[in-house]
Amino acid sequence: MALVHSLEKNGNFLFKYRGQIPVVLFLMAIPAIYFTDYEFLNGNEDSKILLTIVAAIISFSGQVIRAIAIGTSNKHTSGRNTKEQVAEALNTKGIYSTVRHPLYLGNYFMWIGIVVYTFNIWFVLVISLLFWLYYERIMFAEERFLERKFGDSYVKWSMNVPAFWPSFKNYEKTPIPFSMKTIMRREYSGITATILGFVFIDFFRDWFTTGEVQWKVNHGIVVVGALLISLVFRTLKHNTKILFEEDRS
Repeated sequence: MALVHSLEKNGNFLFKYRGQIPVVLFLMAIPAIYFTDYEFLNGNEDSKILLTIVAAIISFSGQVIRAIAIGTSNKHTSGRNTKEQVAEALNTKGIYSTVRHPLYLGNYFMWIGIVVYTFNIWFVLVISLLFWLYYERIMFAEERFLERKFGDSYVKWSMNVPAFWPSFKNYEKTPIPFSMKTIMRREYSGITATILGFVFIDFFRDWFTTGEVQWKVNHGIVVVGALLISLVFRTLKHNTKILFEEDRS
């Protein structure tokens, strides 16, 4: 099999299971936390607070990037499909005029913020490398599909827009207005997973540094709150028309 076909096949396979990345990330975080030396935090509460704020800002930035991309997309574009590549229209304006894969860029910042919260620089580097190897193949397969689907229109656009790191020199305003309903309908699960990720890291770090399982009251409040909010939006999405929009996916 030619390398180009092998990469596309691998990318399509990984595309189907990209939703399992958070589970793998959480499992990898456990030994990373266990072997991290947290002595530098003893008596240095300011450093811990600063690192926590940085981690939260990084994850929040990822959510914002995803929100901009999803909130200005119509129902004919890809993004929610999980089994195979699907797209009836090509996004080329708005955030898509600055970067070809804003959702994957958002995913990286969203999850690397949680990884930063482990306070282990080596874990950050390893996850960044694995993320790139994983998503590079997915992006390759997606772009092969889009090139076959849209031909010269896709090629012309892709030659002027970077794949992953944004460039604003060719920015074009999107004609599609931002929709908060779309964000509430589509992003509640990812936001919940991010919140739970931070609690997960905090729980295991406390456990491994003290040698005792400690379930803090604020952990419970955050987890219950996040799950309740997710349940509310899921109920609104599947059982009412409050979040329904005719021209959005």
